[in-house]
Amino acid sequence: MPSSRAELDKLKFWFQSGEAVAIVRVVEARGSTPRGTDALMAVTGKELAGTIGGGQLEWLAIAKARELLASNASTASLEIPLGPQIGQCCGGHVQLHILRFDRHQLELIENQIARQRAGQRQVLVFGAGHTGKALAQALAPLPVQVILIDSRLGSMDDIAAGAEARYIAMPETAVRNASSGSAFVVMTHLHDLDFLIIAEALARDDASYCGMIGSATKRAVFVNWLEANGYEKALAGRLVCPIGGSLVQDKRPQVIAALAAAEILTSFYVAGNAETR
Repeated sequence: MPSSRAELDKLKFWFQSGEAVAIVRVVEARGSTPRGTDALMAVTGKELAGTIGGGQLEWLAIAKARELLASNASTASLEIPLGPQIGQCCGGHVQLHILRFDRHQLELIENQIARQRAGQRQVLVFGAGHTGKALAQALAPLPVQVILIDSRLGSMDDIAAGAEARYIAMPETAVRNASSGSAFVVMTHLHDLDFLIIAEALARDDASYCGMIGSATKRAVFVNWLEANGYEKALAGRLVCPIGGSLVQDKRPQVIAALAAAEILTSFYVAGNAETR
């Protein structure tokens, strides 16, 4: 399965330009293997999109796919034990199906991606500043739906491909309409707006993650704000602030984004949420 919108777009471009493409699918994975049966890779004479796990396994698959493209064949198969004979020590066994790409395969892949995307959790990022855009960029290739929200027109001219941009005059309403199990990450241009949005998120009992950019001081101010505005102070117990933890003391947007993305994925998967894969 292409792991990002960019890879799917590349596949479409090859198809539309008449480039010969072979699709490599993992159809069986037994024992310890680098990828499961959701793995898919596209191969042309010179380029690749996606991965079936890397290493010698992938090199053998690429060679077989290019052999198919150079012939008149339309399908091929490959069974590979992941042992010493190919220089790998996983110990599992992989069966691959390779076929020449056509319009039918494109439709199958697009439909499969659409079904998979429909089951993915949403990450709502409030604030399209430097860190908000960096977080959208970090999340874009991951198995989540990224929604970047801002009230300022013109703030999202260069957001990551695959992220959805929404201009909303009252961003807190997006919290109320979000899907169950969503993650909420707040980093707008106004602290009062941050507080309003994250309070709405914390008031939900089905949020997987509620994070706000800031510091210990901002967190303390927010706790007092909760009480002054009619919320229970105990809501702050589920707040992640600062996002990305405090062990890495680096305030560059890309670093904060990488750490926060790891926190968000952990919140989805560790708490018994493997069905989102």
